[in-house]
Amino acid sequence: MMTDSLTLLSDLIRQARSAGADAADAVLINGTALSVSARHGKTEHLERSEGHDLGLRVFVGKRASIVSSSTLDPAHFPDLAERAVAMARVVPEDPFTGLADTWAPPAALDLDMDDPVEPSPDDLAARAIAAEDAAFAVPGVTNSEGGDASYGRNEIVLVTSAGFAGRRVGTSHSISATAVAGSGTEMQRDYDYHGTVHLSDLDDPAGIGRSAGERAVARLHPTRPATAKIPVVYDPRVAGGLIGHFASAINGASIARGTSFLKEKLHQRVFAPGISIHDDPRRVRGLRSRLFDGEGTPTKAWALIEDGILTTWLLDSRSARQLKLASTGHAARGTSGPPSPSTTNLYLAAGTLSPAELMADIKLGFYVTELIGMGINGVTGDYSRGAAGFMIRDGALAEPVAEVTVAGNLMDMFANLTPASDLRFRRGTDSPTVRIDGMTMAGA
Repeated sequence: MMTDSLTLLSDLIRQARSAGADAADAVLINGTALSVSARHGKTEHLERSEGHDLGLRVFVGKRASIVSSSTLDPAHFPDLAERAVAMARVVPEDPFTGLADTWAPPAALDLDMDDPVEPSPDDLAARAIAAEDAAFAVPGVTNSEGGDASYGRNEIVLVTSAGFAGRRVGTSHSISATAVAGSGTEMQRDYDYHGTVHLSDLDDPAGIGRSAGERAVARLHPTRPATAKIPVVYDPRVAGGLIGHFASAINGASIARGTSFLKEKLHQRVFAPGISIHDDPRRVRGLRSRLFDGEGTPTKAWALIEDGILTTWLLDSRSARQLKLASTGHAARGTSGPPSPSTTNLYLAAGTLSPAELMADIKLGFYVTELIGMGINGVTGDYSRGAAGFMIRDGALAEPVAEVTVAGNLMDMFANLTPASDLRFRRGTDSPTVRIDGMTMAGA
């Protein structure tokens, strides 16, 4: 299959060159997805999909265009190539466009990204039902939005006219459950989820369901406390969002446009001393691991923040040319759009204190378990999001809280962030529990 795919794309590249392209690249994505939803002990939804998408990008001088197709019939390639070249000839010039400046054959490393066993629909249904049953077994759980189990497999093949040819395959398994506690206007819901590359690494469905049920029951009868400026502690489930905001702020496209609040902070202190943030595309069985990026540039592990200092931007070849730098191997792409910078396995390194030790000296604080809305200003760093969770009183979690807002500025929040020691790799963007002092909780 690998040889067939590479040959297919190589033929498409030749057709593009024959049609008048100075350079070209082509990407093929083959995907299989299977998902099952169960509710009240019965399979409610079963879906399987298989598909393939083909994308061709051509360059005529400093002009570029992209066409995509769902057909892999080589008989259609001449028309596809001619259409792409015709489009490229009439679009405005882009001085920064082009293939990646550097590429290398994919390294001979095994990231163990392909689980060879595909589960059956019955297997997935059993996991979904087991998760929901465990949620219902939690006292106080009165209803369910169901359990879900899924499997996917994607093959991505990239060929460029510069000579790069690479293929990567990745699988995914996931399980989730959503439980409802209480009744009437007092109902509360919560969930738990886990996803892995290999089934053998996936959490027990019963554990996922039980966690969802316990989280929902714990949220019953929430209060809305008075507005205060207090320490805010983020549960790992939501703390990764803060690291995602940081990644967006160092995205090379935003830096080149001048639309990031961190645009002047390269090689300067952004976090407190001792803080590190890493992006590791070559972690074995990592959810987003890859040996080459969307342009064929080899990947490598990066310390984006080292001892609190910002070390680099996230760059694809276009943003790198705009900033007169080299690509960092962070290009991501689909079949119908150009590459753009994106992270892989991004994480905030663990600290030395346990979550209990991190909260021990907090007389009054807020522990966040859910965030709502996207109130982030990428230009100024202003941050304001709806939140729910629990009050912290004398260093311990207390009554549930809902319908409040947490606000601050990401520059100040990063400078006052302290990580706990409970880092686990579960989401692709991961963080331990974090504490940020001096935030505003807006309530009653």
